[in-house]
Amino acid sequence: MVADSDQLQIIAINLTRRCNLACAHCYLDADDLTTPSPNELTTDEVKGLLDQIALHHDQTMVVLTGGEPLIRKDLEAICSHGKQLGLMLVIGSNGALLTERRVVSLKNAGAMGIGISVDSLDASRHDAFRGKPGSWHKTMTGIEHCRKHGLDFQIHFSITDNNYHEIKDIVLFARLSGARVVNFFFIICTGRAESVGDISAHHYEASIKKIIQLQQQYDDLIIRPRCAPYFKRIAWQMAPDSALNRISGMEGDGCIAGSHYCRVTPEGEVTACPYIEQSVGNIRQQDFHSIWTTAPDFLSLRNPQLTGKCGYCEFRKLCGGCRARPLAAGGHIMDEDASCDYLPQGKDVIQPVTDFAGADLVWSDEAHKRLGRIPGFLRAMIKKRTESYVIDLGEQLITVEHMQQLSARRFGDDLPWKRPPSGGLEP
Repeated sequence: MVADSDQLQIIAINLTRRCNLACAHCYLDADDLTTPSPNELTTDEVKGLLDQIALHHDQTMVVLTGGEPLIRKDLEAICSHGKQLGLMLVIGSNGALLTERRVVSLKNAGAMGIGISVDSLDASRHDAFRGKPGSWHKTMTGIEHCRKHGLDFQIHFSITDNNYHEIKDIVLFARLSGARVVNFFFIICTGRAESVGDISAHHYEASIKKIIQLQQQYDDLIIRPRCAPYFKRIAWQMAPDSALNRISGMEGDGCIAGSHYCRVTPEGEVTACPYIEQSVGNIRQQDFHSIWTTAPDFLSLRNPQLTGKCGYCEFRKLCGGCRARPLAAGGHIMDEDASCDYLPQGKDVIQPVTDFAGADLVWSDEAHKRLGRIPGFLRAMIKKRTESYVIDLGEQLITVEHMQQLSARRFGDDLPWKRPPSGGLEP
């Protein structure tokens, strides 16, 4: 059995290796648009996988990605099936194929949102990174279509030494364009990214500090690093008593590969994350839930026995390092993450805050019911965020009004889980 703390929160389904672009950092080493893909999961196979997820992991966010998922003509059929199952499906795209008609059809099919890659506000730099001239303008047009038709979108920004100086500008752009979230991805050198090169350790630390500062400055927008477990160590060093350190921990800020997250390749192989190529099973040969609950590699990631400096670092419970990076460097999955410059100080292990038991907090019945209606992959984070908010107010009784006040700062009154059934989730 999987413990509550190890529940599947997010699953990425790579629907195809085909892509209309040729991005320098692609972990799939995605094929050209015209390359046949005879071994891709069929529509029925993807629907069958969604059936299994809905049966055993109905609170999981499903990310449909690629390659470029919009190349698949059955994407709307897949979204519609997921919507009927009550799943929350989002799409990860480069945005260049987001015509107005496609945005409308995806929204009508039940897609709850789309993550759109924008790697620079300089069109020529973005196009060079994406491998096709004119892609930036197509992506900007796609963003405008999403805004016009009310399809929620996030901005995904892959940080390199060439664009890290644009972090603040990207956040400002996201706010002006109406994005809900900005995800900053730190590249791991697999696939075509082996030739890109990683961001330097100095720029890595500086970038995370900037992201933390921007999140504190703009609380109406979710701003977060991805594939950057050092985030928790740096946040703690900057302000150990901050609300940021009270509301998370290993649940989403450390490496969640195999413990809260996995991906399925276009051929049905299951791996701990997109940057870990080793398969632990294939959904064509084994039930997905069985793979998730019994795969030895996943079980070891849920109770990691880290080596090197990660193994004795005082931040190992908050961070734990990226498990894909030592593999990409030719080592073992439990080896130290050599891209981290921090040297452990031999101090006591810093424990993540898992609850606020000492704060004598009480949830009102109405607030508790509302919390239960929030999708599971968000519920734990929102629970801690609300409790932290009430503590800062010097109060103890958590009410619906507290939840409304806090959520309005980020989303206004248009929360995805409050929308009518046509939006994809029951209220």
